Amino acid sequence: MATIPPRTLPASWYTSKPLYQLERRAVFLKSWYLLGPIIKFAPGTSVDYEFAGVHLTVNAAPPTDPSDQPHTPSITVLDSTTGTPLRHHTTTTGLIFTAISPLAPSFHTFFPNLEATLSAVDFTARPHRRSISYSGHFNWKTMIDGYQECLHCQYTHPAFSLLYPPTFYAVKNHHNWCQHYADAARPDDGLFLYFLPNCTLNVYGGGMSLFRVCPTEEPGRTRMEFDYYNVVEGEAFEEYYKFVRQVADEDFELCETVQGNLERGIYAEGVLNSVKENGVAYYQQRVLEMVLEQHQEDRQQARTRGAEGAATSTLAVEHAPARHGNSIPNRAIVEASA
Repeated sequence: MATIPPRTLPASWYTSKPLYQLERRAVFLKSWYLLGPIIKFAPGTSVDYEFAGVHLTVNAAPPTDPSDQPHTPSITVLDSTTGTPLRHHTTTTGLIFTAISPLAPSFHTFFPNLEATLSAVDFTARPHRRSISYSGHFNWKTMIDGYQECLHCQYTHPAFSLLYPPTFYAVKNHHNWCQHYADAARPDDGLFLYFLPNCTLNVYGGGMSLFRVCPTEEPGRTRMEFDYYNVVEGEAFEEYYKFVRQVADEDFELCETVQGNLERGIYAEGVLNSVKENGVAYYQQRVLEMVLEQHQEDRQQARTRGAEGAATSTLAVEHAPARHGNSIPNRAIVEASA
């Protein structure tokens, strides 16, 4: 029997405001986020972040033990609006993750077996060199779609493809995170990781970069945030920075073009390559699963309150996927709470 290929999320999921509000509660409030290596947070300083409308501040206190290394401060993460402490986790190799609400499970439940993969790299070995942020005209998933496959790489990223030929490119999906292999026969050649929903970590070309795809209230607008790390500085760093920024700019242009087509109705829904686009299929399926679970929770809560229909305004999202992968049931309508 032939296997039914996975299908994409419908275009309406990239343009609907009510759908984003449902994603916010279903996905973003229940996830963990990569803030960066501990070396980014100089003792005595604070760094602000925002994820899906939740503002938070990372405070780095000077180490209480004078013999401790200067790049290992005591970290606290606070909700900037309420002052409430937020859970955070520092890996054994120096990466800091945070949850933004109590709805998220524990770090190890959300990212099982991730620490074993991270143990191969000392993430405190490369000093923080530069951070940049800017807005893009595309949905957050538009950018993640591009990151999760490399079919576009040879055409869009010719310089990158010389170093990492897409012929050998492969993605291995884990629970809520994915590892990309430039050459599956050489798994130690570069480290490329995606963390559901919107963070990445890339160690290649002698340096390290992170980016966060931060959604806004407008589904077609996203804020991109990049952090760059490298052992070199000066002109040597600028050469590295020029190369990685070229790749990022190429992706940016592609995503804005794709989003424009989505908003104009040129594309509605399609089929994914189960091998070459397995990373896209996996993350989109997880988003769909979490959204459907949240929708069912909302309906159950409404029934419990005895106010279903009065307490929730709904949106029928057109072109909902008939089937996603091989495990998601048919669904004609997705309702998003106002």
